[in-house]
Amino acid sequence: MDRSGPADRRSRGRRGAHRWLPQAGVVAALPRRQARPRARALSEFDRLLPHCTFPLPTRPVTAAFSGGPDSTALLALARHAGLEVVAHHVDHGIRPESSADADRAREIARRLDIEIVVHRVEVGTGPNLEARARAARRSVVPPGSMTGHTLDDQAETLLLRLLRGSGTTGLAAMRPGPQHPLLTIRRLDTEAVCSELGIEPVRDRSNDDPSLWRNRVRHELIPLMADIAERDVAPILARTADLLRDDDLVLDALADDLDPTDARAMAAADPAIARRALRRWLTESGYPPDAAAIERVLDVAHGRAVACELPGGRRIERSRQAFRIVPPER
Repeated sequence: MDRSGPADRRSRGRRGAHRWLPQAGVVAALPRRQARPRARALSEFDRLLPHCTFPLPTRPVTAAFSGGPDSTALLALARHAGLEVVAHHVDHGIRPESSADADRAREIARRLDIEIVVHRVEVGTGPNLEARARAARRSVVPPGSMTGHTLDDQAETLLLRLLRGSGTTGLAAMRPGPQHPLLTIRRLDTEAVCSELGIEPVRDRSNDDPSLWRNRVRHELIPLMADIAERDVAPILARTADLLRDDDLVLDALADDLDPTDARAMAAADPAIARRALRRWLTESGYPPDAAAIERVLDVAHGRAVACELPGGRRIERSRQAFRIVPPER
């Protein structure tokens, strides 16, 4: 891991909230044909910022930063909102150009006057490279860091989870708020911010890899849906995620009223509420269940079985009217 920031950061100390604008000297150094687009970026920021859900500028925040268009726009808009940001870039070392991408990310952060930490990680061996790379990122990027996910990413996430058989919680996709402040703006908007600032972002070639599900959803499924519907479907899909999130909150509130260790209550409850209560209890107990395990527990609740297996080898037994988690039989 290495950390770098603007050369004058130590001398100026921590600043209060302020609105950042591109430095005049940088604008002046651009070729004349680029100076006018740079000026237009100011109004672009003002147009997009009201749609962002950044936290209040009361403390420093962290952001996941690939150097791509979305995360570059995230940093620029966050600075415009008066936030003090530390960017975290992860060099997975799985692409020949990953080291050059890290250098480019440092340069972009310097241009935006933002401190950056570069993490070099090793991605373990095994299937599903995308999942392993994601796990490696999560091991080093601080929890709660802002991300540059946009409305287009939200639409893709809903479709990916639909293809995996998710319920309402999964289909609600990403929750809008300080961690995902760009969820209501479009990918074209983040590209426009980079263009107006005169910044060429990192271009990750893996975003065009057809072996990855998300890329096929992005480049094939969503365009096909738009062609069938004869309209832009990303806002429709994002709106569906919003509606499902509202439903999910109601279901969560109903599940809160149930005691998931009470087998009789689980048998009497609506199955959708019972499943939710059981999933939360088992997850919080350290035994996150899959869908099949939840159905096995419900079988025990209804008296169709006396016990069932949980992932990891533990068992659920019914003693009188109460569930209990017991070690595996030896």
